[in-house]
Amino acid sequence: MTEIEFVNGGDAKQQADKVAKELVKFSRDINFDGEALLDFVQESIIPVEQFFANYTCAIMEIETKFKVLNEQFSLKYDGNPIESIKSRVKDYDSIIRKIIRKKLPHTLEAIEENINDIAGVRVICSFEDDIYRLAKCLLQQDDITLIREKDYIQNPKPSGYRSLHLIVSVPIFLENEKKDVKVEVQLRTIAMDFWASLEHKLKYKKDISPDKLEMLTKELVDCANVSASLDRRMQNVRNNII
Repeated sequence: MTEIEFVNGGDAKQQADKVAKELVKFSRDINFDGEALLDFVQESIIPVEQFFANYTCAIMEIETKFKVLNEQFSLKYDGNPIESIKSRVKDYDSIIRKIIRKKLPHTLEAIEENINDIAGVRVICSFEDDIYRLAKCLLQQDDITLIREKDYIQNPKPSGYRSLHLIVSVPIFLENEKKDVKVEVQLRTIAMDFWASLEHKLKYKKDISPDKLEMLTKELVDCANVSASLDRRMQNVRNNII
């Protein structure tokens, strides 16, 4: 298994180069063969770079699938169900916090097996019906494997958060192998996404008093209810148009 030690900030290659240079400097100070050490570090970091590259490739696969569906739907239903697609690969800091919280071994294999949201794709739709239609079409594809589904639209979180979450596995084709990679897919309406963005900002706001935080949290719950009502009303309007 590949043992790794994460370094905060930057991408994998930048951090690898930084660590390698520091080790070479240190080795020279103690009259050690710095170039040999640099070669060792560069070889050791390649699995880490490949690890993150795999998740980037998996995101590209999922994005392409949704773009194809969006194009097909535009022809069949005379309208695009997808407003936008956002994606990200989880950064080092987030992975570090998660492996500490889950008490996982510091190995790439343990992280791949136990952390499902390293790669994330968020699909923003116009209407709730589009969410379920797109999710159904994605899961019907024979190279997609559903690992877990959580429907926070039908069953919102106490905070008011609403979204459809899918953990799926998708194959990526590398030079000499096919590899299944997990991706978290979130599907939500524009209203859901706007609300979630505001909640995220509140969650990470440091300098806020407990009383004000409680007041704003309650206000957000009310906003979530209004947002859900608006989604339903807009859906009804659309149903009466088509």
